[in-house]
Amino acid sequence: MFYRRALRPLLFTQNAETAHERTLDMLAAASRLTGRVPIRSLAHPALQVKLAGLTFPNPVGLAAGCDKNGKAVCMWPRLGFGFVEVGTVTASPQAGNPRPRVFRLPEQEAVINRLGFNSEGAEAVAHRMAVLRRGRPLSFPVGINIGKTRQVTGENAILDDYRTSFRRLSRYADFVVVNVSSPNTPGLRLLQEKNRLHDLLQMLQEEAAALAKLRGESQKPIFVKVSPDMAEQDLQGVAEVSIALQMAGIIATNTTIQRDSLINNPQQEGGLSGIPLQQKALYTLRALYQVSQGRIPLIGVGGISSAEDAWNRILAGASLIQVYTGLIYKGPSLPRDINRGLLHFLQQAGLQNIQEAVGLQSR
Repeated sequence: MFYRRALRPLLFTQNAETAHERTLDMLAAASRLTGRVPIRSLAHPALQVKLAGLTFPNPVGLAAGCDKNGKAVCMWPRLGFGFVEVGTVTASPQAGNPRPRVFRLPEQEAVINRLGFNSEGAEAVAHRMAVLRRGRPLSFPVGINIGKTRQVTGENAILDDYRTSFRRLSRYADFVVVNVSSPNTPGLRLLQEKNRLHDLLQMLQEEAAALAKLRGESQKPIFVKVSPDMAEQDLQGVAEVSIALQMAGIIATNTTIQRDSLINNPQQEGGLSGIPLQQKALYTLRALYQVSQGRIPLIGVGGISSAEDAWNRILAGASLIQVYTGLIYKGPSLPRDINRGLLHFLQQAGLQNIQEAVGLQSR
């Protein structure tokens, strides 16, 4: 209540990206002040999810795009998140698109962004993650999302670009996410085409296996993040490739370039997130669950801003869910509110664990 009545109006007087950066800096400062205080996430036996060899204390994660460079990783679980996805990180540092490039649509609880993978680069993020993990066991999984460096072109160069990021960052990640679906990097979504996606994911799976053998560790799970703007036959291609290559799962979805769900279209280019994305993201998730016949785990993201939204995504086939834009409008209590609501829905359904609800309405 305090956030919506006092803090949010104050933040909304500032440019959207500036407000975000200042908030992230405050969280990073708080993270440093906590020092060696154990980092614990909200955990409940009924909400625990086991997926891809990892244990998630609860199914509510922070989506990529919020903490791009991993500055405040250990603060997010203190808000109630069960896992965190850092990124998108590019192999080389890059500034992204010119400002202004983030726009709020308060009347629809939405955001349009055309950030364009602004990133400190794989080397800097790897160093920060190494410091975070040094002598400090984390009780929650941390994923790192990797994407294409803007100026890299040509199929072999693109493969090498992703390989570079994976080699540098995978050591410090519990799982890696391959971003081929942002609308803000020219040509990126072409990588979702079945044959090109197969080549990219196969290369990364082979790289993961080689690094695991070299380091004497288990192979890092790899997820692929897809667009909500794909035709159903293309979604089927993604599912087929992901299953054939034994990927850890698919994250559905990224932002949309469609504007048909907007009441008033501000004519800003970029990816749309928040409430107007909700139905499109839900449809994509359900389609993936059905075409894959539940054979590959799914993570639902896009327009989730309540426990009911999260529950519907789980019933449609999501093993885990993620939020970001909802956090901007609902405030820092959102992950805890969602987890409490999920416990209520479980009790109403007579289920013992959240994993029993996955896909109940899509089978």
